[in-house]
Amino acid sequence: MKPLRLVLATHNHGKRREWQALLEGLPVTLVLPDELGLSELVEETGRTYLENALLKARTLAAASGLPALADDSGLEVEALEGAPGLHSARYILGGDEVRYRALLRALEGVPPERRGARFRCVAALVLPDGREFHTEGVCEGVIQTAPSGEGGFGYDPVFFLPEQGCTMAELSFEAKNRISHRARAAQAMRRVLEQL
Repeated sequence: MKPLRLVLATHNHGKRREWQALLEGLPVTLVLPDELGLSELVEETGRTYLENALLKARTLAAASGLPALADDSGLEVEALEGAPGLHSARYILGGDEVRYRALLRALEGVPPERRGARFRCVAALVLPDGREFHTEGVCEGVIQTAPSGEGGFGYDPVFFLPEQGCTMAELSFEAKNRISHRARAAQAMRRVLEQL
């Protein structure tokens, strides 16, 4: 059986690696937009994670003629009324460490019981024939006062998982791919792909 080629709406190789592992065992090959000569980034102008994921997947499906898989995710912090949320990747200019350190400064003095947070991920699959599917995953945790761990990316070093007793960045790659928000959205998307 010939593998299904899916274009993954990201230029982030860490995200691609996660998705490849999450879809392991399925006859699916993930390709990145730049591997197809599609280098332009889709501006995320949606008001929700779903709108952003669909915007990226629709654009790539139309441009490539292939099924397109996109996700949008964010960190929602209770003490910040759900921020940074949709703007997690653009919370502040700079790399991952700059962003999570800005978050820690915003939470200075906030007691542990008000540092609850969740990672949320919405995945969207758009087929060239126009059919659309979407799934969602959530992972609950707490924002620590200092970073810990070398793995993962984004806010993983400050996102503490009480049930695991460690941050997301301290988990093994395999453990993260069982419990993360993206893993949960991907597990649901696997079922969609299996049916297709």
